[in-house]
Amino acid sequence: MAKQKFNIVKSTCIPIAIDNNNTDNIIPARYLAFTTRDPKFYGDAFMHDLRYDANDKPIEGFVMNKPEFSEAPREGIHEIIVGGKNWGSGSSREHAAWAIAGYGIRVVISSSFADIHRNNLLNCFVLPVIVSPEFQAELFDSIEKDSNTIVTVDLPNQTVTNEATGHSEKFEINGYKKYCLENALDDIDFLLENQDKIVEWESK
Repeated sequence: MAKQKFNIVKSTCIPIAIDNNNTDNIIPARYLAFTTRDPKFYGDAFMHDLRYDANDKPIEGFVMNKPEFSEAPREGIHEIIVGGKNWGSGSSREHAAWAIAGYGIRVVISSSFADIHRNNLLNCFVLPVIVSPEFQAELFDSIEKDSNTIVTVDLPNQTVTNEATGHSEKFEINGYKKYCLENALDDIDFLLENQDKIVEWESK
């Protein structure tokens, strides 16, 4: 997936208020047989069986098909998902994180994540943000009242702000993963960046 330095994301949000939204919802199992890493392929499969019926027609009423949330993510527009609790439960398939990143999402906010899925998101340069259930409920409420509600996620300061109310919360992130996101580094990039230190240590 595309490596992009992460600083501050300020965007409208897609509210997917599904608790225990498992990885089979996020990307159905049949997509796991493909070998491509084309982001658009997996992005098109994101939440496919909740978005489309058996004839590949959009399912009326599903949030991603509503006019106010159907616009493709781009800078400042729908780059953030506010999800239900225990986001990404179920299987550990990396494809679920590929689908979210491929769709154009940069942040997923929830009150809890499945651990493996949370790490997979980080590896795809998508920031999982854990907030309190109360703040999560406030975000859903603000978006329901106004689909143009802006949320600001500030990685350097580790804060998430509901611009509709002015309320903010701090979130936690592993220091190593924070550094990698801020510098657009995957694990191999990080090792290469520190190659001289590794060589020096090995020489001793």
